[in-house]
Amino acid sequence: MISAVLLLPFAALAKEEIKVLDGDSLEIDGRDIRLVGIDAPEYLQLCYDKNGEKYECGQEALRYLQKLVADSLKSGGNIACKKEGVDRYKRDLSVCYADKLNLNKEMVRSGWATVYRHDMFQADEDEAKKAKRGIWQGRFMRPELYRALKRYGKM
Repeated sequence: MISAVLLLPFAALAKEEIKVLDGDSLEIDGRDIRLVGIDAPEYLQLCYDKNGEKYECGQEALRYLQKLVADSLKSGGNIACKKEGVDRYKRDLSVCYADKLNLNKEMVRSGWATVYRHDMFQADEDEAKKAKRGIWQGRFMRPELYRALKRYGKM
């Protein structure tokens, strides 16, 4: 249960204090933040493009989120997160913004993340899928399934 929404601005932080860990996680001033409601391919995950060629979709998702954050900081913008809870790994579950751009929503809309246990970004996923953006350009395994198979040694 969410007791309050907390807005945490990080405008004063130096660039090196904001680190993009993967396509759905940040570290800000030593705090781990998981972008709530989305699931990006894992860092080492491979996908297939429209021609059936393998590519490093997890690294593409990471690079896309890094670009969104870097572009905001370069232009003097802010990175801010609204904490909605904490997960079992003690990461803040948050909706994060690069200025007014909702990073969670943009990762799904761009096709570099899927909706995860939440329906607030379902229309964005449907749009990305229809437009064949990001991982929707070809074939991929949902990140949640990829993690489960890795955990049980099936990959």
